Amino acid sequence: MPYFDCYLAPVPRANKAAYEELARIAERVLREHGATRVVDSWLDDGGPQAESYHGSTVRLASDQYPSLVQAVGVHAGETVAISWVEWPDKAARDAGMEKVTGDPRMQFDDRPAAFDGRRLLAAGFVPMLPMDAA
Repeated sequence: MPYFDCYLAPVPRANKAAYEELARIAERVLREHGATRVVDSWLDDGGPQAESYHGSTVRLASDQYPSLVQAVGVHAGETVAISWVEWPDKAARDAGMEKVTGDPRMQFDDRPAAFDGRRLLAAGFVPMLPMDAA
């Protein structure tokens, strides 16, 4: 059964290009070590409001819902990046991530930080619905 790692990160808007460069490096390394899919995305500031995700009979005003921006603690001048990595299964994830975190290409100590890693939110997920092969 597939396994997913998901990440939310607050990224200074001024560091968008630096973050995208790190994401491209990470995508290559993750796939080399067993990930089957890597997706990195930016928050759509003009995107749908929270109430649009709820049925009309239970819908509240948008300000009544917490947001990803609040969850990650975005500061002025920052936005949210969300990433997810698909693995064949949890065992492949555990073996792959051990290699990924030890891979020299993932040691970014030689460059300025693109975001505050202490504020990164991350977790692993198991699908609850069948995954289509299509």
